[in-house]
Amino acid sequence: MELVVSLGIGIVAGSGVWLLLRPRTFQVIIGLSLLSYAVNLFIFSTGGLRSGAAAVLARDEAGTLAQYADPLPQALVLTAIVIGFATTALLLVVLLAARGLTGTDHVDGRERDQ
Repeated sequence: MELVVSLGIGIVAGSGVWLLLRPRTFQVIIGLSLLSYAVNLFIFSTGGLRSGAAAVLARDEAGTLAQYADPLPQALVLTAIVIGFATTALLLVVLLAARGLTGTDHVDGRERDQ
């Protein structure tokens, strides 16, 4: 299972980096989103791939920490999702303004020669 998750994270991260290197602004936005999803999956997987485990210790119940899921990666990913959404919204506004000023959607502001 860990190999599948690792390969999935690698593929999503590689696709995000590839899209970041593209000349169009929409592709750059999608690349940044894919890269942030890959980082979120990586952070989430550091908590251990465990299904059916409780995230919080129950009241008046003794047990070892091996029986429970680590809640810190879950909290970090939730925070990263909110920050990523706000960053994407800001990037969209800036890129729409740049498109209005330059008249093109290329990252460097000029069309490629055909």
